Amino acid sequence: MLITRRLEFDAGHRIPDHKSQCRHLHGHRYAIEITLSGSVIDKAGDAANGMVMDFSQVKDLAKAHLVDQWDHAFLAYAGDTVIVDFLSALPGHKTVVLDRVPTAENLARIAFERLDAVYRDTYGNHLRLEQVRLYETPNCWADALRTRLD
Repeated sequence: MLITRRLEFDAGHRIPDHKSQCRHLHGHRYAIEITLSGSVIDKAGDAANGMVMDFSQVKDLAKAHLVDQWDHAFLAYAGDTVIVDFLSALPGHKTVVLDRVPTAENLARIAFERLDAVYRDTYGNHLRLEQVRLYETPNCWADALRTRLD
């Protein structure tokens, strides 16, 4: 069985080597979809009876391990030193420095890598993360799949 939970967050970024407008500082209303696989729990009296995982728990774990860190932050590439130095000079600015350029593809891969262990077999029902879909805009997204992270 597959289940998916969608969350949204706002963040800024820039793609330093981009040939067009994305090389400038800008932001997006991102959406992230987390797809898990597992067996449906069949335990009378269990709060998760009939579920793969409670959707509210999927949300709580995603927020604690990723979304709250990225929400209303500037996602900066460590190699973009001009921007990293500039943002570090702003008192209290919420900056997340990443080891990769913050494209939709890389953000989806980073999210998958961070969340993979978080959802692993939580209930003994073979639960695992299968896919992270990251929407940069309503019409543009990237999928990081368990079988294809390259």
